[in-house]
Amino acid sequence: MATMAKPGALGPLHSHLKELPPADVSSAVLLPSFGDSRLLPQLNVTLKHSRNASILPVIRAQGSPDYVPDSKFYKVEAILRSWRVPLVSFALLKMGIRGVTVSDVRGFGAQGSEFSEDKFVAKVKMEIVVSKDQVEAVIKTIIKEARTGEIGDGKIFLVPVSDVIRVRTGERGEQAERMNGG
Repeated sequence: MATMAKPGALGPLHSHLKELPPADVSSAVLLPSFGDSRLLPQLNVTLKHSRNASILPVIRAQGSPDYVPDSKFYKVEAILRSWRVPLVSFALLKMGIRGVTVSDVRGFGAQGSEFSEDKFVAKVKMEIVVSKDQVEAVIKTIIKEARTGEIGDGKIFLVPVSDVIRVRTGERGEQAERMNGG
C-alpha cells in the first residue's frame, strides 16, 4: 500500500513541494546520490507515516544473504580476544599479509546484557585492507586462529573500500595496497 501526501500536509518547511502534483510512490525509484546505477535493482523503498510524524522514506538493504557490494578492496575488521591477537598476526604474516592496524577497544555482545560502562569487555580490533581475491583466505585464517568455541570469540566485519592511497607517494589502487616499502 502506498501513502500519498495530501496538499498542505507536509508543513511550512516543505511548502515548496506543494506545487508538485500528488503522485503514487509505489512505483517510484529513488536514485542514490553517489550515482552508482548498479544499486538501482537493490533499492527497496517504502514510506512510513504516523499520526504525529512526517512521511519518511525507509530504505532497506539488499534482501539476498549472498549480496556483497562489488569492490577491488575490502577492509576486514575483526573484534577479538586480546590474547588471540599474536596468533592471528603470526598467521596473517605467514600468508603474506603485512599491513595490519590494531586498536584496543571495549564493548559487549552476547556475554554482556547491560549497557553500562563498567560492564564493557576489553577486546582488540584488527583492521586489514586486502584485495578482493585475498578476502576469504584472510577471514578463514582469522577464524582458525581466534576461535576458542566460547562466547566472546569476537566478530568479523567486511567493509568495501573504494580506493587505497599511499600518503608518501600518492600511489592509488593496487600499487598503494601492495606492501613494498610502506
